[in-house]
Amino acid sequence: MTRDERHRSLLRRHRDFRLLWCGETAGKFGASVTGVAMPLIAVSELHASTFRIGLLSAASWAPWLVMGLPAGVWVDRLPRRTVMLVAAAVSLVLFTAVPAAAWAGRLSTGLLLTVALLTGTAAVFFQTAYTAYLPDLLSPADQPEGNAKLHGSASAAQIVGLGSGGLLAQLAGAANGMLANAATFLVSLLCLGRIRHRETPAARSGRGADRALRREIGEGLRLVARDRWLRTLTLYGATCNLALMGYQSILVAFLVREVGLAPGTVGGLVAAAGSGGVLGAFAARRVAARVGTARAMILFELGLPALALLIPLTGTGAGVLCYAVGGFGVSAGVVAGNVIKSGFQQHYCPPELLGRITASAAVLNYGTIPVGALLAGVLGTAVGLRPAMWITTAGVPLAALVLLFSPVGRVRDLPTVRRPADPVPAPAPAPGTTAATA
Repeated sequence: MTRDERHRSLLRRHRDFRLLWCGETAGKFGASVTGVAMPLIAVSELHASTFRIGLLSAASWAPWLVMGLPAGVWVDRLPRRTVMLVAAAVSLVLFTAVPAAAWAGRLSTGLLLTVALLTGTAAVFFQTAYTAYLPDLLSPADQPEGNAKLHGSASAAQIVGLGSGGLLAQLAGAANGMLANAATFLVSLLCLGRIRHRETPAARSGRGADRALRREIGEGLRLVARDRWLRTLTLYGATCNLALMGYQSILVAFLVREVGLAPGTVGGLVAAAGSGGVLGAFAARRVAARVGTARAMILFELGLPALALLIPLTGTGAGVLCYAVGGFGVSAGVVAGNVIKSGFQQHYCPPELLGRITASAAVLNYGTIPVGALLAGVLGTAVGLRPAMWITTAGVPLAALVLLFSPVGRVRDLPTVRRPADPVPAPAPAPGTTAATA
């Protein structure tokens, strides 16, 4: 690559990354439309209870608990681009079924739960394959820029999608808004299908390529459990997601029923709060370069999300600014932290085990999401929506204490040297000898 090419934007000089970027951005837009449209269908058309709304959010994330670990092994065995294509096609069909059922008069909470479960399963495979595919598509020098662009565009797409979701629900009905999500998966399919790059076949160790599924799952879990950096980040992600999904799962019900906002206003307000993700994505690399990756992560994950405590104060009129400011801070901090974490994992984790490591961490990270959604639904029913928002939003900045009192809080930068690829522990030392541990 020439010097001039290195200074050109990755989107301009890398055709395959541009296609992946377009497909992923379209998918994030559709997912954001669904994030508003699905709860609005339950609230406005099916008149579902607060608990059922929380259950709907939990259903879309529950597949991580069941399928996350085997998905990581299968992604390491299969062509990752093919996995993404199949997952996108399945999601396209399922999201089209929602407006079709509404037209036929067959829409029900059971159907929404089924669609949420199945599309959540497809998302498990897509996200795991996508995370493992990106480092093979981009050179190490291009990965920081690629991560920032993908996270930044995803946040921008989420902003537009959230606003569009509320507007579509108000103008055409919440169920019809799901057609926008189906269309974005069609765009994703077309983009992924045109990528020319074919990833390098995963290297297999001398222990044979046909190792048992259970053994390969165990390798990923042991890597995460025994490595202090992966273990810390995974524990933080699990704790943070418990609180994040807690308040997000009942947010639409809170804004509509407690605050009294119209669906279109809800979409616009949530979009405004989500705009913090764009700022966070593009600030992450600059702040990390100035203060260090570990210190930047503490700043982004503890400092900005403390604004979440403004969210329960949301009211009518100028009171809506409490949610806008609080949501903006949470979005900026979480997205910036994700950019830093993605870059760390891509440099630190062995490529041939990245699928398993990603899935193992994701099962623990995302496994708390359905738990948080269910707890929020129970809290909202038992004590009311506003008290439930106070409890769940307080957990967002508190979760970052996991990072502050861990090895991450004691260093300037996260490690940049790749850890050994062999997950098997070394033999025990002979009697009378000592051995250092990592």
